[in-house]
Order: sequence, then structure tokens, then C-alpha cells
Amino acid sequence: MKYTYLLINFLTVVFPVALSFDKRVAFYKTWRFIWPGMAITGLVFLFWDVLFTVKGVWSFNPERITGISFFQLPLEEILFFLTVPFACIFIYACLNYYVKWEISNRLSRIISNLILILSLYLLIFNYDKLYTTVTFSLLFVLITYLQYMAKVQWMPRFYMAYLVSLIPFYIVNGILTAIPVVMYNNDENLGIRVTTIPFEDHFYSMALLVMNVGFYEYFKNRKNITK
Repeated sequence: MKYTYLLINFLTVVFPVALSFDKRVAFYKTWRFIWPGMAITGLVFLFWDVLFTVKGVWSFNPERITGISFFQLPLEEILFFLTVPFACIFIYACLNYYVKWEISNRLSRIISNLILILSLYLLIFNYDKLYTTVTFSLLFVLITYLQYMAKVQWMPRFYMAYLVSLIPFYIVNGILTAIPVVMYNNDENLGIRVTTIPFEDHFYSMALLVMNVGFYEYFKNRKNITK
């Protein structure tokens, strides 16, 4: 079906948009803090996306997309960098409201350290694989900056939200890779799959989300400071 990827995008975002008007979380009131970060993050990831498409890191099943494209990217792939971050920031905001418990800063640092060690290891031994290199280089820079340079206080909350986001992640990415809608070149990744999902996808998603949450928190806090 030509509208498969478009439908996946729609279903990803429709419930977060509808539930944004819940009176308790009132997520719609913070939408203005989301758009700037989504625009900046989207430009960064779309640059890599174009490069990956041109270099054959991945490709798109012509039978599952509308055929509308910009800079060799399907319209649906561009929308993906809006719908998925929006849905995940919604999860992050809901957890912040409903769940008061959070992991300790010490555990958060341990998780960050493990991610940094894993990233360095994979970069050293798999530098010739483009998807692996870009994903773990970007993640290494982001986690190092946020955890140890900016020393943000929301990393424990982010890791909790990321864990919850894995539920829709496995649904959405599972469908995209199983049908398939998106097809991966295993010469440019580790060749390790979790069901049908490449190992790198988990950390590509983490980089995408932590960057969006970082901008969301930045613009939200800047607004509070200027009040």
C-alpha cells in the first residue's frame, strides 16, 4: 500500500496530539517550547538522512511510500522527524507529571558512562561502517556534553522516558523494518538485529530524543527565567 509509511506517521502522532489537551498534563501549553528544538534537531538528522540515502546506508520501499520526495528523501521520512520526537516528548512530559519517582543521579551517571564506553568501543572497531560511526559519534558527543559539561538535572528523567519510549519504538520500527518500508544495507551497520530492527536504531533513536528533550528543556527554562 502506497500510504503505509504515511499511515504509520499519522498513528504515531494522533494520540499524543489528542491527549495533549488533557487538563492535568496540559501538554499543548508547552508546544511552543517543542517546535524550535524539533526544527534544529530535524535539520541535523535530515542532513545525515540525505547522506545515508545517497550512500546507500538505507533505502525506501517504493511500494510503501507516496512517491513525494525532497532531496531524495520521501515525504514520510521527513515527517518521521516530527511525529516521533513529538510523541516521545509527550511521553517525557507525562512521566514528569504522573511519576514523581526517578532514578538516582548516580545511576544516571552509570548509564551515561556505559553508553560512552559502548560508543567508544564500537567506534574503534567499526569505524568503517557509516551508520554505526555516525550514530555512536553523535551519541557520544551529546551524552558527554549533557551529562558532564552542561550537567543537566533531567538526565534521570530522560532515561526513564527513553525506556518507556521503547514500547512504541518496537511497534513503529518493527513495522517499518518487517514489511519492510525501510531497507538497511548491512555493510554499513553491525548486522545485528533485535527481531527485524538494526541494533544501531536503538541508539539513533536515543540521540534523536535526547537532542529534542535537551532543546525542549532549554527553551522551557529560558522562558521561566525571563518571567
